[in-house]
Amino acid sequence: MNRDDLVRLRQARDRMNREYAEPLDMASIARTALMSPGHFQRSFRAAYGETPYSYLMTRRIERAKALLRRGDLSVTEVCMAVGCTSLGSFSSRFTELVGETPSAYRARSHEAGAVIPSCVARTFTRPNRAGPPLRP
Repeated sequence: MNRDDLVRLRQARDRMNREYAEPLDMASIARTALMSPGHFQRSFRAAYGETPYSYLMTRRIERAKALLRRGDLSVTEVCMAVGCTSLGSFSSRFTELVGETPSAYRARSHEAGAVIPSCVARTFTRPNRAGPPLRP
């Protein structure tokens, strides 16, 4: 993969980060990278270690966790706010990545005992496919 491909892949990834709540399809994201959908999928996985869809869903779940911690939205409202259209698929993916259901996550206390820099908190609260979620 050459430098120009990596730049275009980063532009597509940046678009997913910005527009995670929008209805994004892989063909339009691939066009952002000036690649065919198949080539984009393979190149994205080679560069970032996961498929574009998996990356997008991880961004959506990260945002959902923040909205659920606020506690003022229902799980259904959070599901729709992060760009998911199916509550069942959202709940399944959330449970897979976080290790508990959205309702259980929302009900749990999220008050921190100490102030932790956001860069450190992000490292430990990011949904992780590779293994069980990290718990304090």
